[in-house]
Amino acid sequence: MNRIISLLPAGTEIIAALGALDQLVAITHECDYPPEVARLPRVTASSIDRDASSAEIDEGVRRIAASGLPMFAMDADDVVRLAPTVILTQALCEVCAVSEGDVRDIAQLLSPAPQIVPLGGTTLDGVWADIGNIGKAIGQSDRAGALLESISTRLLLVHQALKRAGARRPRVAVIEWLDPLYSAGHWTPNVVRRAGGIDAIAEPGAHSVRMTVEQVRDAAPELLLFAPCGFDVERAERESNALLATDEWAWARDIEAWAIDGNALTSRPGPRLADAVETIAAIIAPTLFSAAPAHYARKLAFPPARLGRAPGIVSSATSAPAAHSPALIHIPRVNPRDSWPA
Repeated sequence: MNRIISLLPAGTEIIAALGALDQLVAITHECDYPPEVARLPRVTASSIDRDASSAEIDEGVRRIAASGLPMFAMDADDVVRLAPTVILTQALCEVCAVSEGDVRDIAQLLSPAPQIVPLGGTTLDGVWADIGNIGKAIGQSDRAGALLESISTRLLLVHQALKRAGARRPRVAVIEWLDPLYSAGHWTPNVVRRAGGIDAIAEPGAHSVRMTVEQVRDAAPELLLFAPCGFDVERAERESNALLATDEWAWARDIEAWAIDGNALTSRPGPRLADAVETIAAIIAPTLFSAAPAHYARKLAFPPARLGRAPGIVSSATSAPAAHSPALIHIPRVNPRDSWPA
C-alpha cells in the first residue's frame, strides 16, 4: 500500500475523492477537508498569522519573501520517519505551500526515494489533468477517471441549463485578496465562464494580479464576488462588507455583491472547483438552479435590497428563495459572443 504525504490541501482533497484516505500518513497545517483528515499528523507550519488582517498578512508575506527565507517550514525528521512512498507537492505558488524544490531536497534523505507528484495546473483542464496524474501515481487511474467523468457531468448539466434558458453572461469580478486588492487568476476565470459569466478582470491561466479599486470599477462588473484566498465564508462576508462600506467603494453599492468561501471553492485546485461552478451559477441564474449554499456563499449587505441587480441579471435573496414569479424574470438577448452556446 502507498504511504502518501500531501503537502497541499488540494492534494489531500484529491486523495480523499479517490477513496484513498487510508493511504495518507501526513498532511499540511492547512489541510481541513474532508473532516476525517483532522486525525493525521501535520508536517508543515507557517510563519504567517492567518488571523491577522489582510494587510498584515500581505505585509508579512512580502517581508519573508524579501528576506529569502521560506514561507513554510517542513519537519524533515517527521517526513523521514513516516517513510512516504508518494509525496504530493505543487509547482505553482511559493506563498501557497511548500516549494517543490524544498520537497525534493528533503526527499533525497529518504531511501528508497519517494515518488514526487507536483500539481501545476493553472486552468480547469490543468487541474483535471493533475487529478488524473495523481490517480496514476497511486494506482487509482480507474477511480480518477470516474471522478473526472462525474465532474464533467455536473458541469455539463450547468451548461445545458444556461443554454436552454438563453441566459445572458454578466460581467463578473472575482476578488482574491482585499488589502491590497488582487484579482482571482489561474482557473477562476474558467470557473466563472462555466458558471455562465464573463470574467471582467482576469484571464484563464494567468497569475492573480494586484489591482486598484479604480481598475475594478473601470472593468464595469455587473456582479462582484469576494473570495479571499484562505478565508471561509464568514470571514469573507465580514471583511467584504467592511470594504464596501468605505468611501472608495461607494460606486459598487448598486452592484450585487457576494462573499464566497475562497478557502473551499476558489483557492484549491481540486474536485471542489465543480462546487464553485455550481455555486456561482446559482448566484448568476438563481431561477435556474437551487439556491447557493449558505456555507459557500452569502449575499452582502451592500447594495440595499431596493437597488437589486445591475440590468440583465436576475435578483436573488440570501436565503433559500421561494418560487420565483415568472413576471420577475428578465433574460435579455445580447450580442452572440456573450450568449450560448459557448
